[in-house]
Amino acid sequence: MSECNHDCESCSQNGNCSSQIQKAVMNDRSHVKRVIAVLSGKGGVGKSFITSYLAVSLRRKGFKVGILDADVTGPSIPKAFGVKEKAYGEDSLIYPLETRTGIKIISANNLLEDDSEPIIWRGVLLGNLVKQFYEDVLWEELDYLLIDMPPGTGDIALTTFQMIPIDDLIIVTSPQDLVSMVVTKAIKMARMMNINVLGVIENMSYLYCPSCGDKIPLFGESHLDSFAKKLDFKVLGKLPLVSDNAVKVDKGQIEEVVLPEFEEVTDKVVNK
Repeated sequence: MSECNHDCESCSQNGNCSSQIQKAVMNDRSHVKRVIAVLSGKGGVGKSFITSYLAVSLRRKGFKVGILDADVTGPSIPKAFGVKEKAYGEDSLIYPLETRTGIKIISANNLLEDDSEPIIWRGVLLGNLVKQFYEDVLWEELDYLLIDMPPGTGDIALTTFQMIPIDDLIIVTSPQDLVSMVVTKAIKMARMMNINVLGVIENMSYLYCPSCGDKIPLFGESHLDSFAKKLDFKVLGKLPLVSDNAVKVDKGQIEEVVLPEFEEVTDKVVNK
């Protein structure tokens, strides 16, 4: 048997493959115009911050936005928004939580009695929970559903890509790992599965000097533009490291963060 390329439609074993995953179908009371997944090749680059702030920025422009936290074993979306309430279900549907500005979210931490309890599940169960979040949550009418993916290109990312109809993928990186193979792996994985890579965001690209305001490349000069030409992807933006923003996120106040450099990113997402 030839090696699987993850393209079920062109496979001779389509319909007979034991590993083929059933597509998720959203409930008939919900409709989403566009699904955008946010992925990083590794942890620690600010993927969840980018997901959360993109939702905030889109909401400020008047769009109806939801976040599905697919990072099941490391959920951080509720904390960024200061949402501590627990989700509840009724008539086979799960009701998402809403942030102060009306962003709908669902996360594993919205289901646990104790947020500090670990979720020690195998991949199949994790994938089924992500599928349930897509199918059974009452999202109602959304312009954008953002999916905060787990870092890396492992089982949950693969399962999510196979199950959920994703329109676009945003990849988050940082200068110190950009030239390594992790970003290449993420892009190649998406292309193998026919998922459109909208572009790459370089987070923590620089910080502003508190004295003169000049940009300081904290991790050295960025190679994003040359790397983008080599792999043929778009650069959505290069964002600064702002310590005050990290403090606000830790306090659950991401909706109070103002990051002017992100406007270009949001415009590119909206005007795709």
